[in-house]
Formats: sequence, structure tokens, C-alpha cells
Amino acid sequence: MSERLAAGESAPDFTLDDAAGNEMTLSSLRGGKVVVYFYPAAATPGCTTEACDFRDNLASLGAAGYTVLGISPDPVAKLASFSEQESLTFPLLSDEDHAVAEAYGAWGEKKNYGKTYEGLIRSTIVVDEEGRVALAQYNVRATGHVAKLRRDLGIDQ
Repeated sequence: MSERLAAGESAPDFTLDDAAGNEMTLSSLRGGKVVVYFYPAAATPGCTTEACDFRDNLASLGAAGYTVLGISPDPVAKLASFSEQESLTFPLLSDEDHAVAEAYGAWGEKKNYGKTYEGLIRSTIVVDEEGRVALAQYNVRATGHVAKLRRDLGIDQ
């Protein structure tokens, strides 16, 4: 299991392709606050709920100075389809080899229906203007997570 990040640590930089096939680098967003959320698979019920919740709260998160990035192990083509289907207006990034998820502690042992396997752990990391972890949340629930995140960040509901 990869090591989880804690507040105050440097957020690992990364460069990943977005749903349009363009490279996006975390360090290019330095100077602003970034919500990096990891989700297991595009177009599944829980991940759709979470993505739409971020979409629906994007204006208030943006007004508070946050950029939202969604990361999954899905290929770019699947992200493009998911983004279009759900009218998502924030970048979805492809981490097919799950190297970024591992660097962020969002890849590890999971259990489902009595089986143990390695996979993506639904997680959210908030990165501050200097590129440090401001908040790290692991094993979050898809439903209600954005509302809890907003409360934790002090963003009015």
C-alpha cells in the first residue's frame, strides 16, 4: 500500500493527459488552491454521483479560489465520453498506470464482496498555493463528500 499524504507535506507534482488528450501539470496551477480527487472508474454509479456533485458545486469552489481536478485510471477516451455525457466542466485526468494515485496514497488494498485486491481508494487531496497538502481525506464516500469537503474548507453552503 502506498503511503498516505498528510497536511504540510509537499504534494507530488504530476503531468497527466486530460479528457481532450492535453497534458496538465499540477505545478502549472501553483499560486492557486487545487482540489485533486481520485475516483475508481468513470461512468459507474458512485463515481458519476461524485463527479456531478463536484460539477454542481464548481461555482462556489471556484469563487473560494479552488480548481478541481478529477483523476482515475481510465483511458483518455473513456474520460472524454464520461465528461461529455455528464456535462462535466472541470478537467478529468488519466492515470492509467496509477503512478500518481500511488504517489498520493490513493492506491492500495481494497475489499469488495469478500475479495481483497489492489485498486484506487476514493480520496481527495487539497493542495495550497505553495504546492503543499492542506487537507488529505481517504476512503471518502461518493455521496455527500463534496458537502463535507466544503464544510471542512469553510466554504458557505
